[in-house]
Amino acid sequence: MRLPRRIAPALAVVLLIAVLPYDAASDEQPAKPERELFGAQCRIETDGSRVSADCHNPYPGVDAVALHIECAPWWDIDTDSAPREVGPAETVRLDGRCWKKVRDVWVSHRRAGR
Repeated sequence: MRLPRRIAPALAVVLLIAVLPYDAASDEQPAKPERELFGAQCRIETDGSRVSADCHNPYPGVDAVALHIECAPWWDIDTDSAPREVGPAETVRLDGRCWKKVRDVWVSHRRAGR
């Protein structure tokens, strides 16, 4: 017995829908894991050859911040401060200087204890 040409494709679709698992047929995307919030927010101020950075940590994790200063003259020594831990809801101040002019300043972050 042969099936009519119009019924064969419809029957194939019905069989596929019945055989496919529910998850494969749904349009829902799997939930993405939430990104963990981390990192103190730092405000850097330069006044001549002196540099200061105020870092505030609004997150529950502890952040270790360090101030890095690159001085303009080739003979002036660049400085990197020791990392300081910033706990939740804490603010720390990092200070440094060059002998003459400051070329670049940045603050590095890392998770404390690593």
